[in-house]
Amino acid sequence: MISVTAKYFAVFREKTGKESEVLSTSAATAGDLFSEVVVRHLFSDPMVRCKVAINDELAGWDSSISEGDVVLFFPPVAGG
Repeated sequence: MISVTAKYFAVFREKTGKESEVLSTSAATAGDLFSEVVVRHLFSDPMVRCKVAINDELAGWDSSISEGDVVLFFPPVAGG
């Protein structure tokens, strides 16, 4: 198990009621962690429509996460 901080933006922040939380996880990748968070907070947006960053750097869902990382989750954004 590792400890990471998950940060939430826009609708994810609204859904969780918090900007961030520290999670103890066995996730190896950002995608694994997102899957855990989806179950925990009942997010409905599919991973492929969302973005992720690790330690303030945009990353892929298959990017590894490590102890102490800050993983930022961004929901799909509508624009016009």
